[in-house]
Amino acid sequence: MAKELLEEVLGLSVSERIDLVQDIWDSIAEIPGSLELDEEQKKELRSRLTYYRAHPGSGISWDDLKQKIGL
Repeated sequence: MAKELLEEVLGLSVSERIDLVQDIWDSIAEIPGSLELDEEQKKELRSRLTYYRAHPGSGISWDDLKQKIGL
């Protein structure tokens, strides 16, 4: 069954496969505690948060980014 499903997925267009991956990721992210970060990932997130707090105007919103790249 998994092989048939994979063949069906690979038959989708690239944009359809990207949408599917996003939907799968969203479904995983909705489950509290389902994603465990390792220490390196936690360190990187803390570093980015520290930078953002020191430079709050340095980023752009997700909507602005999507518009900028044409999504």
